[in-house]
Order: sequence, then structure tokens, then C-alpha cells
Amino acid sequence: MTGGKRGRRGSASRRDFLKASVLVGGAAGLGWVPEGGAESTLGGRSAQPGGEGGGHPPAPRRLRILILGGTSFIGPHQVRYALDRGHEITLFNRGQTNPHLFPEVEKLRGDRNGDLKSLEGRSWDVCIDNSASTPEWVTLSASLLRDAVGIYMYVSSRSAYADFSAVPMTAAHPTHTYETAGVQPGSPNLPYGLRKALCEREVMRFFPDRYTIFRPALIVGPGDLTDRFTYWPVRIHRGGEILAPGDPSDPCQIIDARDLSEWMIRMAEEGHTGIYNALGPAIPRPMDQLLYGIRAVTTAEAFFTWVPADFLAAHNVRSYTDMPVWSPPGPGREGFARFDISPEVAKGLRFRPLAVTAVDTLEYYFSRPEEERAALRAGLEPDREAQVLKAWREARGSRP
Repeated sequence: MTGGKRGRRGSASRRDFLKASVLVGGAAGLGWVPEGGAESTLGGRSAQPGGEGGGHPPAPRRLRILILGGTSFIGPHQVRYALDRGHEITLFNRGQTNPHLFPEVEKLRGDRNGDLKSLEGRSWDVCIDNSASTPEWVTLSASLLRDAVGIYMYVSSRSAYADFSAVPMTAAHPTHTYETAGVQPGSPNLPYGLRKALCEREVMRFFPDRYTIFRPALIVGPGDLTDRFTYWPVRIHRGGEILAPGDPSDPCQIIDARDLSEWMIRMAEEGHTGIYNALGPAIPRPMDQLLYGIRAVTTAEAFFTWVPADFLAAHNVRSYTDMPVWSPPGPGREGFARFDISPEVAKGLRFRPLAVTAVDTLEYYFSRPEEERAALRAGLEPDREAQVLKAWREARGSRP
């Protein structure tokens, strides 16, 4: 990793060059055109969650939107885009995460564990529920708001599906039940996928014909503190020999937080209801295209050593955690990154180029405090990566 000011300056110059190149030479060819020109989507300020964007065309109608959460990761992207489109925004949260954001927006304080009093006696056209991770939270908010909100939008997860054996996967595929998750009702510490599926059912119960459920894959880009995608731009930026997982053709589908957030606002404007997946690109991207595409936005002297999935498993290198984004299409997971998203694309889901996501992710990473940058929350530690690469070379009797 290059250090301090030099690393930031180099990253900034590459970012500026890349963004100019994307706009002049190829964004439209890659299937994405910024709505409001270069500054609105590619400007450095808009890469920061809650940063100033602007330039988006006004919405066809003005909505009153309540966002449960709204101040971390996808929330600020939603808020800024909605404000740019001319909507009236109300945020409901505890006021503990980024309370300085959006001073111009109405903020209601409360707690989803039971203190929803500030929501009483109010009405909105749309509620966006970003923050519910337990069905109890949805029960409280949806029961209170069922006569006060037109459409209830809930951000669920691809993990809600009971399995990924279908190719292609669609929104019609069954979601988790207690039986498929292998747990009893009332059990503590329910699996994440089951919790999301139960949250969905609570939304449907209180808003039977007025719900919109989004099932995103791994959400990536500026604002992400999980580092589950960030690992790759940062690791490639560091250069050298890089452990690349599995088969280069293994598919992956992800979504930039801004693509998800902006699409949700447009879906609200158009009044769409139903269940939708949120991931891309439409044609799944192989892992080698992901890694080489990220490398293309850096000046790092980096090269990849592809290590098979069975060897990684034998050395306790886990997919999706030690090797973020990657999930080999083994038995029962053939469709994990092979979703048919033609219905979603038909309703306006768009994807910015991988190059833009990679550059903005690096920019956001370098803007974070040093202690956060020093220890990524996902991916292999450098020493561990070197050990596995050494073991792979020894097993093959080869040199680097």
C-alpha cells in the first residue's frame, strides 16, 4: 500500500483521468449514461455518502417520502438523489449515526425497538425501510404506518432465498421458512436469510397490495464499511502477486449502492409494487473480468494467481468472507450469481461501469480514518494470503 499523501494524490489523479475517459469514450457503450451529466454522478463530491450532487432532472411528481434510517450507506445516496429530484424527505432514526447530514431535511427521533411515537399522526406517500433486520421491527413500523403510507418499500436481501439451485434465479423462487433454515420458531439468533424472509412476510401482511420488496446482492461502493467489495480495489492497489479464487469464469453479480438507491426512488415515483431482485450486470460478470477490470483503474504492478476452490477449502479459505464477492457455483448454489433481471431492467434498473465503482470505492477508502484503513473487515490478511500462495506453489512444484 502506498502511504499517506502520495497514495491519495495518485488515487485522485487516476480517478480524474478515468472519469474523463469513461464519459468521453465509453459509458454509453457500457449501458449507462448519467442522468444529469458528468458532475451529478461522477463528480468527486457525489462519491461521498451525503455529498453534494445535483443536476438530476426533476421527478414527474413530488412525493413525501419517509425513510427509516437514511444516514448510513445506501440511505444518504437515496436522500441526496430524492432531494435532487424535488421530493420532500423525512428521516426517522435514533440520531446517532451521522446526525450532521442533511440539515435541510425533517428528522424525527425514535427507536425501532418500540419508540415510534414521533411517527404518529403523520402521513407520507412512500415509506422506505432500509434498517429492519428483525421481523419485530417491521411489525411495529408497518402496523403503525399501514393507514398512513401509500407504498411500503423494504430492502431485503438475496439471502432470503431458501436455496440457489435454479438457473436462472428469479423473484418467484421460494424464500426461507423455519423448516428450510433448520430452526424452530422462537429460536434465538435466527439466520440472517430467514430473518429477512420473515421481515418480507410482515411487510406483505400489513401492506398486502401496496408493498415493494427489493432483494439486493452484495451492495458495494462509497459508504460501505463492511469492506466485502472494498478488499479487491484496495488489495489490487497494493500490487504484487494476488490470490484470485476459484475458476476465472465463476460468475458474480453485485450492485453499486447508488444504482440501488436511485432506482428505488424512481420506482417510488412510478408507483411500482411487487418483488424485485437488485443485482447486476444483467449478464453475470466472470471473476476474472471483475478483478482485471479493477486492476485497469490502478497503476499497480499486480498479477493474479488463480487457486482452485477445493484447494482453498482445504486451507480454510472461505468464499465470500476471506475471498469477498466470490461464491463458487457448486451443488445447490448454481444460481447464486445467475439471476435473470430482465423484469428489473425493464423497470429502469441501470448499472454504472465497474470502473467508476472501483475508483469511487478507493476514493472513499482513502477518505476514512487511518485506523479503519489499517484493518479491513473482509478478505485475507497479507500474511495469510502469502501462506496460501506459498502452499499452492509447493503443491504444484512451481515458482511465483
